[in-house]
Amino acid sequence: MRIDLAGRTAVVTGSSQGIGLAIATGLADAGARVVLTGRGLNRLETAADVLRGTVPDATVLTLACDLTTEQGAAELYEAVPATDILVNNLGIFGARPALEITDEEWRTYFDTNVLSAVRLIRSYLPGMTERGWGRVQNIASDSAIVVPAEMIQYGMSKTALLAVSRGFAKEAAGTGVTVNSVIAGPTHTGGIEDFVYQLVDKDVPWDEAQREFMRLHRPQSLLQRLIEPEEIAHMVVYLSSPQASATTGAAVRVDGGYIDSIVP
Repeated sequence: MRIDLAGRTAVVTGSSQGIGLAIATGLADAGARVVLTGRGLNRLETAADVLRGTVPDATVLTLACDLTTEQGAAELYEAVPATDILVNNLGIFGARPALEITDEEWRTYFDTNVLSAVRLIRSYLPGMTERGWGRVQNIASDSAIVVPAEMIQYGMSKTALLAVSRGFAKEAAGTGVTVNSVIAGPTHTGGIEDFVYQLVDKDVPWDEAQREFMRLHRPQSLLQRLIEPEEIAHMVVYLSSPQASATTGAAVRVDGGYIDSIVP
């Protein structure tokens, strides 16, 4: 499949590393002009250099802003007043006993993982619908459906993101704009190797270690290995393309079969 996004602009939030950077790289490789966002300018510039190393002719912009705030969202919109593709990847997670989660932590997770996406959709969706083309994708998680007991505040936020995606897809009905969620499963991102080696034999090669980790600690995965960020990116690039014009209001899974469910 040849995906051509030449002439399109893509904003990817939380894109200085990991899944966000992989998504931005995939979109750039398909020809899109990409905007990287994050709170640290130095990290963003490093990420932009990494992206250009993979896609030498890429057009990359960086914008340091705090998208968990109204001011940060306004700064992004002022700098980039129109986009064809919006990927809301910004998110936080962390383990916390359920009864110890404070009101402030609940608000922080909602503001960061949900409201940051809502603000940007609210800003960019009208322009997309007016032009008759656009792609909005919210990066969710298997935790939206298989809510982890050790971080229900995170699961809550990702479940909410599924509802946000479905609701805004209805708002964009019939306009040529699609809105979807991408449900990412256990993924090989920063720090995960140290985490895995805390739980399995430190003397085995990485491929063997991650399979042992999945077998013992994520047994419901049908993939039986961690997902690479680029594999998440492949789905996002497809959903950003003209070829995905009939997919909207969906929660599309890239979870390695982790969720034991037929639908979604």
